[in-house]
Amino acid sequence: MFDPATRLDQNIRKQLLGRSGLMMDEPRLLLQDFVSDVHNYIAILKAIAHGYRTPKPMADRAGLNERHISMYQQTLIATGYVERRLPVTAPAASRLGRHYITDPFLRFYFRFLSERQAQLALGVQEQALAELKTHLVDFIGTHTWEEICRDWLLHAGAHGRLPFLPDQVGSAWSRTAQVDVVGINRMDKTLALGECKWGRRACDQDVLEKLASRAVEFVPQEGQWRVLFLGFSRSGWTDGARQFAQDLATQAPQEHIRTVGMELLGLKRVDDDLAAWP
Repeated sequence: MFDPATRLDQNIRKQLLGRSGLMMDEPRLLLQDFVSDVHNYIAILKAIAHGYRTPKPMADRAGLNERHISMYQQTLIATGYVERRLPVTAPAASRLGRHYITDPFLRFYFRFLSERQAQLALGVQEQALAELKTHLVDFIGTHTWEEICRDWLLHAGAHGRLPFLPDQVGSAWSRTAQVDVVGINRMDKTLALGECKWGRRACDQDVLEKLASRAVEFVPQEGQWRVLFLGFSRSGWTDGARQFAQDLATQAPQEHIRTVGMELLGLKRVDDDLAAWP
């Protein structure tokens, strides 16, 4: 339905913000295939879309009792609209699980459009467009770009583009830090740690310095681990960043961590690779 020759905001205005937009009814219709009363499910999806990913904040945002919210969560997970993710480096019993909306359109709808239905029904589009223009770059960076970079890591391992093959790809977080892209092979004790940026300027070395400093927190403590660092930037990297990546590979090992290199990628490289790999 989107016209690739037309600007994104104009496509959104025409296909999603009009009073007769067919896609505006889709989220409710999808939920009605599985549940009779969609109100509480919609409230939870709105909460997740606005960044409330654990039970108590999610319940508070949705106006529900925390003791009851797990029932709704399990239904949304069973139907495939929501998934609960754990940090890739954490054990299966970790209590750091977070909930995410799996479908890109539903994620977009509940973040930007669901609470503006009354305005859009009256033909008032400017406020919705203003919010989109303010937050869409961050939204794409946090969700779509990170997912694409995780896909790249998974395929790169399968196509022999990495010094090792990750068994599991995702992200990792603690109560104080997060790494956007993580691939781990526990048997070989190898780990890939990647940072994703969707800004309009080339990224400098400070982004990579922060990434490298997080290795100590996320590399498991048992045994000697080899770590590959990855930088994904929509707008590429500065000369300083490239020099930092080159120097990092020559640094001496730290305790139980041995750096095997740092690779920097831009949007075109990621796009070309994923298009070329079956």
